[in-house]
Amino acid sequence: MNTDLINSTILFVKQKLENAEGGHDWFHIERVYKNALLIAKEEVCNMQIIQLGALLHDIADSKFHDGDESVGPKVAREFLESQNVAEDIISHVINIIENISFKGGNFEKKFNSIELDIVQDADRLDALGAIGIARTFNYGGFKNRTLYDPEIAPNTNMSIDEYKKSQAPTINHFYEKLLLLKDKMNTETGKKIAQQRHQFMEKFLSQFYAEWEGVK
Repeated sequence: MNTDLINSTILFVKQKLENAEGGHDWFHIERVYKNALLIAKEEVCNMQIIQLGALLHDIADSKFHDGDESVGPKVAREFLESQNVAEDIISHVINIIENISFKGGNFEKKFNSIELDIVQDADRLDALGAIGIARTFNYGGFKNRTLYDPEIAPNTNMSIDEYKKSQAPTINHFYEKLLLLKDKMNTETGKKIAQQRHQFMEKFLSQFYAEWEGVK
């Protein structure tokens, strides 16, 4: 294991995300990294690729670059090349970055590996449970979206472009993404943790609607 490379990557990511939005900052990366290591213990996999993929997966999220999905892979590749990382590892990490995101209900992965499965599960777990709820409302506030509008129904059949441009109320995001993730997990460990966090979100929504309607 190349400890120096991982430490250099951590330092690079911290610097790049120093002023990032609260749901996509270094602490998000750190949580995904920890989730990935936890899941990887139960799988046969390349740990270095998982570490690099988890650390670099959101190095330049397209949401903050006018929807341009080429920025993240480009930044990651330039960094890894500067560290003299082997091309096969770089290519694998780039494939993880390009295929990890949810991107709405109609997106299908164009690359498959156990390392992608693990990092993707780790990332999705951070969109679930208490942290997922906090991140969702943080991003909704960042985008100045309404909390909830009973007149605007969730759209679970958006194209990738529609998903990116959506200005729907924050509560809709639970139905358009978060509550769908439980059934999209790849690994057994990911599925177990996702189930627990999914149930927590359902309880939150029940409480939210009760308070919205003024029910005791």
